[in-house]
Amino acid sequence: MADEIMLLDWWSSMFGMRVRIALVEKGLKYESREEDMNNKSPLFLEMNPVHRKIPVLIHNGKPICESKTIVEYIDEVWKDKSPLLPTDPYLQARFWADYIDNKYEPILSLNIDHVRQIFELGGKIWTSKGEDQEAAKKELMECFKILEGELGEKPFFGGENFGFVDVSLVTFSCWFYAYESFGNFSIEAECPKLIAWSKRCLQKSSVSSSLPDPLKIHDFVVQLRKKFGIE
Repeated sequence: MADEIMLLDWWSSMFGMRVRIALVEKGLKYESREEDMNNKSPLFLEMNPVHRKIPVLIHNGKPICESKTIVEYIDEVWKDKSPLLPTDPYLQARFWADYIDNKYEPILSLNIDHVRQIFELGGKIWTSKGEDQEAAKKELMECFKILEGELGEKPFFGGENFGFVDVSLVTFSCWFYAYESFGNFSIEAECPKLIAWSKRCLQKSSVSSSLPDPLKIHDFVVQLRKKFGIE
């Protein structure tokens, strides 16, 4: 019997984009359902009753939640094509993917800053002004510089092959234009290797087909700013 795969998602979610990329990398056919997060469907509430967050992958009726967990699940269940997780534990892919989501620690500083998420820092840039925005920009760029240092001269974070860390980070790239536009700064000016890497990732059809146009994201943020009275 063929696998029944459904993805509960929202078009602008970089976490949902991760799952889309993984599914395409594996060549899997799936049904995609967009959720209205202001009016969650009964299916969504049934499949993720605790956290009530997207994405949710439903495989043969069983839900898997949290994007990194879903990507790992996809890679472990469908092992035969496009492996995303490295076999060499010393590549520490899981550590760097976790860093992208959870750990902001400026290792060049004498003081260890508190835990931040790239998602939160990016959001702070387009929702704040003045000193708060400048602080968010500084922290985000320091975070990106650490990641760029880990990338080094490699084409992808795991080496020659596109993998787990690339999937975890590249989905943020479609939001870069919005961050730069509202924050009045350039990521490429300070992290050219990171931008070159994101363009390299976009040459993969799994990525280009899963990420929305940055201009569409920008327009979406414009509407959110109006809704929240930030303008």
